[in-house]
Amino acid sequence: MEVYVSHPHRKSAQLKMDEASLTINNELRTEVVVSWLSDHCYQCLFQPLGVVPAGPGPGVPSTMDLTVNTQHAMTLQLNSTLTNLELCRVQFHFGEHGNYSLWVKNLNDTSVVNCSMVTDKEPINSYLPILVAFLVYAGLFILVAVGSTIMRLDVVRNILFRLGNSVETERLINSELGRPSRTVESSSSDSPIPPTTTNSRLRSLDTFRGLSLVIMVFVNYGGGRYWFFKHESWNGLTVADLVFPWFVFIMGTSISLSVSGALRRGVPRCRVFGKVLWRSLQLFLIGVLIINPNYCLGPLSWDTLRIPGVLQRLAFTYLAVAALELLVARNRLDNIPTEVWWYSVRDIKLYWLAWLCVIAMETLWLCLTFLLPVPDCPTGYLGPGGIGDFGQYPNCTGGAAGYIDRWLLGENHVYQNPSSRVIYQSRLPYDPEGVLGSINSIVMAFLGLQAGKIILHYKDLHSKIMTRFLMWGFALGILSAILTKCSREEGVIPINKNLWSLSYVTTLSCFAFVVLVLIYYSVDVKRWWSGAPFFYPGMNSILVYVGHEVFEEYFPFRWRMHNSQSHAEHLTQNLVATSMWVVIAYVLYRKKIFWKI
Repeated sequence: MEVYVSHPHRKSAQLKMDEASLTINNELRTEVVVSWLSDHCYQCLFQPLGVVPAGPGPGVPSTMDLTVNTQHAMTLQLNSTLTNLELCRVQFHFGEHGNYSLWVKNLNDTSVVNCSMVTDKEPINSYLPILVAFLVYAGLFILVAVGSTIMRLDVVRNILFRLGNSVETERLINSELGRPSRTVESSSSDSPIPPTTTNSRLRSLDTFRGLSLVIMVFVNYGGGRYWFFKHESWNGLTVADLVFPWFVFIMGTSISLSVSGALRRGVPRCRVFGKVLWRSLQLFLIGVLIINPNYCLGPLSWDTLRIPGVLQRLAFTYLAVAALELLVARNRLDNIPTEVWWYSVRDIKLYWLAWLCVIAMETLWLCLTFLLPVPDCPTGYLGPGGIGDFGQYPNCTGGAAGYIDRWLLGENHVYQNPSSRVIYQSRLPYDPEGVLGSINSIVMAFLGLQAGKIILHYKDLHSKIMTRFLMWGFALGILSAILTKCSREEGVIPINKNLWSLSYVTTLSCFAFVVLVLIYYSVDVKRWWSGAPFFYPGMNSILVYVGHEVFEEYFPFRWRMHNSQSHAEHLTQNLVATSMWVVIAYVLYRKKIFWKI
């Protein structure tokens, strides 16, 4: 929690992570009230920090030692206790473990107050471990790439063939860490109609899913305790806010391809829906278990059981989007007449009924968000409550979204420690995987479903697939710019992960289309990259996600640190834990072990 409190005479050696020492020296003949405001806190009230006694005499200051947070820049406000007038404001971004002095004095024996910040001890570079980690992983990547290239040289192949068993040598040369084998069957025809007999799997989709999952595991394990690897307190984006929507997006893409394949093989739609329903139920139940870990201590208590969660959101989204797809999917794609006017937009026109359903759902989200009356809160409120909005609506966190969850599920059955408490000091429980946000999760998955339709309708026509991906990315980016006014706070609908706002969905979908183009081009078109190491977790995503949640507190994923207040040690532990799951996924892939539900 980003709270600044007084710690008299705390030395720099005792400072914790993301803390700095500040000494306020008051030479004025009056007490000074010091308040603070994080520059990351939008329209917040200044919070009291302490009172510095009046100076005992001319040139002799009274002092007060404070500990301040270094994650974001902050503004210090100094007021006179006698007249409650503002003496000065100082905006400053403190560095971790730095020592600073703020001098408050009259300027040249006048009534003009001067406040100046002095750095007594330079802060440490808390971001240096990130650079070191990047260089280590980049070095490993280069070594593997060079090794794979050497292994493919004819001279090396001949030497290995002579020294070892020919079958084992061929396996080593064609290892998954090397050049990927093409998994997509190429059409020999120039026709835009894809063949219906191909049972293919695009490697880029598993790579994209694996990339999202690896980042998700890393940030869930702590992300080195850096603020930008944690979820944003309210409006805005951090690295942690990218990954779950991308996972939802690529799930939609996979739904399109898997349902199309099942229908092409003649599987009845009701049977496919039965499997979808069973899988959704399993996902939901697994999610309830892993986010309520007290089951290890005995029977689950309904009184405090959290109902929403990541896997629960995935289960609901999967069920809704797969049902929509089964409603409109065609058994065959090779019988579409090419002379019709809508042929160039067939990946949209053929599924107009599903689009109407999604538009209706988004209209419902907009109406509930902006028109639903919430007791003691302004209609259409999108703020964090707490000290935000100048403290006018402290019990309105999330507006309609929070109200619906508390009314429908009960306060004890939603997330009790939302990220809005970090800066905005909100009081109410709020669940980022709540009911209302699930509507926009469906929209996100449906946009991923559209990516799958593009792949199906323009199979092997790589330039057309990438062009359409980029067109969708551009259109969604423009829509995001309109909704947000290209700002973090001033837009009509700001980007907000807690709310899963419309602009959050359009922005992350824009990013997803662009990233998918890059991965698709490098993995499936040019074959420059095998997708390793992200490909392997992407092939076993449920196992990796559930496993990292269940075994989070066990060695080798966690161990006792020498210095728990070090970003470097946390980053090392979190990277090792994440890498371990990549290695586990690779071993399971080599042994052809996949957990399917």
